[in-house]
Amino acid sequence: MIQIAVFSDVHGNLPALEVVLKDIEQRGIRQKFCLGDLVDFAPWGNEVIEKIRSMSILCLMGNHDERIAFDIPVVPLSKHSEEETNARFIAIDHSKKHITKENKKFLSELPFHLKLNYKVGERHWSIQLVHSSLESNDTYLYESENDEVFENMLKDSRADVVVMGHTHLSFQKQLKNGGWAVNCGSVGRSKEENRLASYVIFTLDEEKITPEIVQLPYPIDETARQIKESGIPDYYASFLKNENVLIL
Repeated sequence: MIQIAVFSDVHGNLPALEVVLKDIEQRGIRQKFCLGDLVDFAPWGNEVIEKIRSMSILCLMGNHDERIAFDIPVVPLSKHSEEETNARFIAIDHSKKHITKENKKFLSELPFHLKLNYKVGERHWSIQLVHSSLESNDTYLYESENDEVFENMLKDSRADVVVMGHTHLSFQKQLKNGGWAVNCGSVGRSKEENRLASYVIFTLDEEKITPEIVQLPYPIDETARQIKESGIPDYYASFLKNENVLIL
């Protein structure tokens, strides 16, 4: 039996990341992978990057990582309210100003996606890691997608499982062909009602792969307080506390 842990979308939230990493350690899981989006919306972008670097955790390049690494302009999104649009511009600009040159270089060198292969007994299992899809790190794929979308991803990557983040909404979906499409949710900016830090554990044995989504509480009030004391808009503190803020 082999176990691996996959997490995503930390978004500068060091307290949430520390809770997730501690839980993984306590379970004795040594294989850890991150699907990207280490930065933006909480004040510990550098600390999060340095934690990932110091632990040699393999990490993908999320769309926010790419934007900060290469100073890509922020484009307003039609789905966002005027309030969120303004907050988003300020928060991302905060990252562009505060993420160190060395950490931006680290982000710029992250892989776009990664395929894992594990041998358990006589069986090989292939696990495709993406931030959002094979072609893009900014595509929104939800549980409600037609199964064919995920089946094609598995076929194109020749994998048994495709694991993604980006939407901040976790799900696990077994397809007719026996493969899995799994979203591990978000560590630091969950859009689920409970706002818990989310990640996924995969247990691999010779007969099957079993995903388990784990969701953990972390000190949200303290995190929100420190957001309010930083140059990041209070909008994101209110979001973490689920105070009637709608973020799409």
